[in-house]
Parts: sequence; structure tokens; C-alpha cells
Amino acid sequence: MIRHIVLFTWTDDATDEQKATVTAELRKLPDAIPELRSYTVGPDAGINQGNHAYGVVADFDSADDYLVYRDHPLHQAVIAEHIKPILAARAAVQIEV
Repeated sequence: MIRHIVLFTWTDDATDEQKATVTAELRKLPDAIPELRSYTVGPDAGINQGNHAYGVVADFDSADDYLVYRDHPLHQAVIAEHIKPILAARAAVQIEV
């Protein structure tokens, strides 16, 4: 199994509405991309200072399934239309579990 983990930090001028739209749009993806086995998205819980502001954890049966998600037009649209406009920093990793 492949686990994809992404962390975002938003720009200082990102609005609460923009951040909520990211969550709403990302949560639509499991219905559109059957290769997603597990999908968790959301803002940082605010427990530790210095964390990224937002996280995505997605599980796939294979690397090929991850690539379907990565390149899927709906996923790419969420990135282009909702994430990139408010993105200050991003970190990602794909690990075998």
C-alpha cells in the first residue's frame, strides 16, 4: 500500500472561506476517484506551534493507483483553482506501508 501525505501552509492573506473551500473540494475526490482507499483532509488541530496549517493523508493499493489520483483532472483542478492561490509552502511524501 502507498500512503501519500501532504502538508500545506497558507498565505497570510488566505481567508477562512478559501480554506473551507479547499476542504469541501478535496472531500469530493473520493467519490470521483475510486483508487482512493482512505482519504483524510483537514486543518491542523493547533496543538503544537510551528506545524503546517493543513494536511492530507491518502492511501492507495499501489503506486499506479496513486498516479491515477495525482494526475486526475478533478484533483489537478482543486490544486490549480483552490490550493495554489493561497499556498505559501508545501511538503509531501509517499511511503510504503
